[in-house]
Amino acid sequence: MDIRDLKLFLHLAESCHFGRTAKAMHVSPSTLSRQIQRLEEQLGHGLFMRDNRTVKLTSAGEQLKQFAQQTLLQYQQLQHGLNQNSPSLTGELCLFCSVTAAYSHLPQIIDQFRAQNPLVEIKLTTGDAADAVDKVATNDADLGIAGKPEKLPNNVRFKKIGEIPLVLIAPALACAVRSMVTDNPQPDWSQVPFILPEHGPSRQRIERWFRRHQIHNPLIYATVSGHEAIVSMVALGCGIALIPSVVVENSPEPVRSRISQLENISLVEPFELGVCVLSKRLSEPLIRAFWQLLPERSI
Repeated sequence: MDIRDLKLFLHLAESCHFGRTAKAMHVSPSTLSRQIQRLEEQLGHGLFMRDNRTVKLTSAGEQLKQFAQQTLLQYQQLQHGLNQNSPSLTGELCLFCSVTAAYSHLPQIIDQFRAQNPLVEIKLTTGDAADAVDKVATNDADLGIAGKPEKLPNNVRFKKIGEIPLVLIAPALACAVRSMVTDNPQPDWSQVPFILPEHGPSRQRIERWFRRHQIHNPLIYATVSGHEAIVSMVALGCGIALIPSVVVENSPEPVRSRISQLENISLVEPFELGVCVLSKRLSEPLIRAFWQLLPERSI
């Protein structure tokens, strides 16, 4: 039984979903199953009750969960104590952000952090920026770059690093969608297909935009995870979208040349981009060192 096994077990004990845990912990489902079976063999007891639909902890699993939580906490405290006595910080820092943020905002922060802490290993995971706060809240990431949600969880701190305006984009090439929004000086927005993010600050703002324009039943072509995929769908002529301007600016040229920004459209306010972290983890040396490099505008 090692620390990695305990981390895998503890995540699975919280998620009760093999696929979700395998994805979050960057292992294959078969590897996860083998490691759980190995734990069960070592302890001589089953840890989970499994059927085709549910995964539940057994009594032995509940006891191991308590043991794993205490052991990992003590291990973290040991690491922190050793790091505090070390002239240079060491260890692994897990970051989560969108592909766009990895190009636009992360490099300047990482460059400064690595210059001061060259022995720290940076582990970067990319995905939908709207998931960043949840990734941090569930300890799937140490820190995340996210748009500030309208309601920030009480246990999460947020430090602003930028302000992102949103733009309304349409296909640049001749197609039915483009004709609907360019041929008429006052388009019937209720008849124009929109491509929406599944959730997050951009979704909240486009819903306000709908209300402002009294669009009660918008035509939704698709809801998509990740702004980068939304830009691609607009480029293909599937619909229009309200998107952070930084995503458009960092899109590859073959895509960017196939979209255009709609001018003179009343939009909504920009959203704040920042770094989020669990409040209780700011005492950890690696996370504190990263946090202290950011502008002093924490929320």
